[in-house]
Amino acid sequence: MDASHSLWLFFLLTLGIIVLPGMDMAYVAGHTLQSGARAGLLALGGIVAGGVVHVLLNLSGLSALLMLLPGAFEALMWAGALYLAWIGGQMMRGAWQAWRLPPSSAAAPASAPSPAQSPWRIFVSGMANCLLNPKAYAFMLAVFPGFLRSTERGLAAQGLLLGGIIAGNQVVVYGTVLLACLGSRRWQRGDGRGMTLLSGLMGLSLVALALGTLVRAAQGLH
Repeated sequence: MDASHSLWLFFLLTLGIIVLPGMDMAYVAGHTLQSGARAGLLALGGIVAGGVVHVLLNLSGLSALLMLLPGAFEALMWAGALYLAWIGGQMMRGAWQAWRLPPSSAAAPASAPSPAQSPWRIFVSGMANCLLNPKAYAFMLAVFPGFLRSTERGLAAQGLLLGGIIAGNQVVVYGTVLLACLGSRRWQRGDGRGMTLLSGLMGLSLVALALGTLVRAAQGLH
């Protein structure tokens, strides 16, 4: 297989992984639905930055070392799931508080960005969300190393190119999710009830996803 075909295959594999609903997609969707475009872009930027760190960890060998440590992968799954459940719980709590307000009072927070989190916190939390994602570590160990060898480029250049493909797919997929959520926000304007319900359902989805991850982590301990 020549280099160009190899890069196309890597592109399709990463696209297929990223497009599957998971922690990163839910994080971007949740912040966009709850706080608007700026928060969604910050969340997306943090996740892309986390993907870059994943590439650097893989190139340095630290990612493989982490996976070889007894119980390290399960601990990572627990940490990621608990973090995701906390985000989902915060969204459900905010939606419940907004739902209890009169319709006229709920409209304002539903249509305006929430100042609850600073931009830096959203960005850094996006990085943490990506770095605590077990799916990303599994992909980086199972797929990424097989594409690092190239007759045309050195290891660093090839790693940089593969990292660029990952980041591009993240921007396209999660950016599409962001735009869809913004469209939903505009469609739900009015008394704010629809947007509040949607935000609560997204929070519930995050908690359900976290519980599923915890179950898989518990099974891995046996």
